[in-house]
Amino acid sequence: MAVKIAPSILAADLARLADDVSRVAGGVDLLHLDVMDGHFVPNLSFGMPVIAALRATTDLYFDCHLMVTNPISLFAPLKAAGANLVTVHIEVHPQPVLAASAARDLGLDFGLVLNPATPFEAVAPFMELCDLLLVMSVNPGFGGQAFIPGVLAKVEAARKLVERAGLRADIEIDGGVTPETARLARSAGANVFVAGTAIFGSPDPVAAVERLRAAVDGTQ
Repeated sequence: MAVKIAPSILAADLARLADDVSRVAGGVDLLHLDVMDGHFVPNLSFGMPVIAALRATTDLYFDCHLMVTNPISLFAPLKAAGANLVTVHIEVHPQPVLAASAARDLGLDFGLVLNPATPFEAVAPFMELCDLLLVMSVNPGFGGQAFIPGVLAKVEAARKLVERAGLRADIEIDGGVTPETARLARSAGANVFVAGTAIFGSPDPVAAVERLRAAVDGTQ
């Protein structure tokens, strides 16, 4: 599947968010928006007003990662704010059929998320529900953490299942993504790469995007 680069706005300068996104928009494929509630994870991030304000400045696809304890309640407000896809944690919805249906009814794409400690088997029965599977390569809640190599086995398992079953789900990796770790994840089967600090923490975010894409383009 096509390689996609997804800057995480969690690492952007929220006071200049539109400018930061505009700088990289021409070289990326979607935006990754981490919505946190202070309960499922200890941190708080941003909500609908920020997402709606950003939507007014860009037509990039919005991939909304919901690190919250009650994600379904946010689907309609997220749709109104301009979200395109919602991903919910399998740890919150171990039986995610109703969550997937609720998202589809609103015209949202749907995906599932796996924390580093959660085995792939938790989501395997539900991959047919997914437009995207997000494999966390750090513990969720904070940016700037180091990549956990052990999650790559889950990426490999997900890619094998997708290909064996003829599914169309993207496989996304998020956490500690740099050109070096992205290359490893690409080799394991990931095709969507979330990068926050590696892009927005760089003195030249545009060049950082180019380095990241160069690291994964053409890797088998």
